[in-house]
Amino acid sequence: MATGGSKLAIFASMAANLGIAIMKFIASFFTGSSAMLSEGIHSLVDTTNGILLLWGLKKSKVAPDSQHPFGHGKEIYFWSFVVAIFIFAFGGGVALYEGIKYLLEHTGEVDHSHKMMYWNYGVLIGSLAFEGASLWIGWKEFRATHPTGFVSALRQSKDAASIAVIIENGAAVIGLLIALIGVSLTYYFNNPDFDAWASVLIGLLLAFVAFFMAKETKHLLIGEAAIEEEITEIVDIFKQYDQLEAFGNIKTMHMGPNDIMLGANVNFKDDLTVGQIEPIIKEIKEKIVRQNPDIKHIFIETDSIK
Repeated sequence: MATGGSKLAIFASMAANLGIAIMKFIASFFTGSSAMLSEGIHSLVDTTNGILLLWGLKKSKVAPDSQHPFGHGKEIYFWSFVVAIFIFAFGGGVALYEGIKYLLEHTGEVDHSHKMMYWNYGVLIGSLAFEGASLWIGWKEFRATHPTGFVSALRQSKDAASIAVIIENGAAVIGLLIALIGVSLTYYFNNPDFDAWASVLIGLLLAFVAFFMAKETKHLLIGEAAIEEEITEIVDIFKQYDQLEAFGNIKTMHMGPNDIMLGANVNFKDDLTVGQIEPIIKEIKEKIVRQNPDIKHIFIETDSIK
């Protein structure tokens, strides 16, 4: 995905989350809602995560140097992993703690005053509108470059920033629905335990999201290959050359969302000279780059050279 698209989705998410976090904390202060407090923390964490993702995008564009000859593209993967840790520790962990603490310590009836209900429902419905709009922007940006099935595109995409925004905003919408149900059941049954259980469910949701993000980002951090379709395109280019006796050991690795390193072994026919082989290798590299501009580092090892 283009970096500009990632930034647009991140900025939209940050703007929505910051405003929503303030509203949720105010509502939690006046109503004492545990689920609302958890949701406020969730939105604040998401805002901080947006800053980390923007920092990762910026650092990933730093030019190669002597210590990092292939560039800094994996910076975005590192910061996306940090985001997953933040979601787990400060989002899921705090939400679980608040919900369990509320279940163990809270006693008494629920305040049914219109003021309290208006605070809860007003903030939750307003937050749903903002989060829904943010999710829609992120979704459109993601689908613009990933028109295939969403689940497969999510797993195949190497754009960790866009994936983080989509998952965070999706979790935010689900969390708000859980909080809305918890608040409604609390008022209907006059039982604050429903509010606390909503907080626990939000915590579990965020823990699952963090685990999924960390798992996907880990693969990118340690070096994930290009998708199968891209490797097939590379193989098809090699097949075009009758001068090759054989080729194989094709290895790829993402150095960043739009930066792939390719290595391959080729065996030319024995009757070819160095002068004949060099232009063929050059042509193969040019075709590969034209087919996939994301392949920026190509290493072809040759055998049987006279």
